[in-house]
Amino acid sequence: MATAEHDHEHDHDHDHDHDAAVDVVVDAPATQEEAREAAEREARKRMALAQIRQYGDPVLRMRAAEVEVFDEELPRIAERMIGLMHDADGIGLAATQVGILRRFFVFHDGESDRVLVNPVLAQASSKTEVDDEGCLSLGAVRVDVERPIGITIEGSDASGAPVSLELDGLLARVVQHELDHLDGVLIVDRADPESRRQALRQLRPRLLLSR
Repeated sequence: MATAEHDHEHDHDHDHDHDAAVDVVVDAPATQEEAREAAEREARKRMALAQIRQYGDPVLRMRAAEVEVFDEELPRIAERMIGLMHDADGIGLAATQVGILRRFFVFHDGESDRVLVNPVLAQASSKTEVDDEGCLSLGAVRVDVERPIGITIEGSDASGAPVSLELDGLLARVVQHELDHLDGVLIVDRADPESRRQALRQLRPRLLLSR
């Protein structure tokens, strides 16, 4: 799942503090070091996105298979996905988005990176909320999606140990978004008809390029 580019109540660890004295505005030019770091971040983002499957790739519409063997490969793949997620400025990434048809995803919970294998939505609140979502596989497209505001999700960590998480707010949304990916479902599928049409118009060039 992609982060929002506009100000949002859900900030994450990569955001920067903007505290300043009242009535004092300093608009200093970026130093060469800051400019270099910004260019390196942008280059890493482009490289990461190039390794993430984009709209039009058939794998994004496939249902992932259960993970049956918890071997040494799984944590290695998860670590690579976590790196891609952060480099691409995301907060979640499903295995299908890197071409792996196995049921697991990674996400950042605000404090640390998590891996959830063979996730199952055990419980969802009856109360829902509409909020806009982006996706690392859909470029700049953002659509409003209605989801339960609180969930309980169960599965395993990368070692096979059982995990049960009670989540609400942004994290509940992120996890549901990634779980959708494992079933071949994209945010455009959950948008209202008009938003879906607008999103598909944006995505049409990507679809033509993927053929």
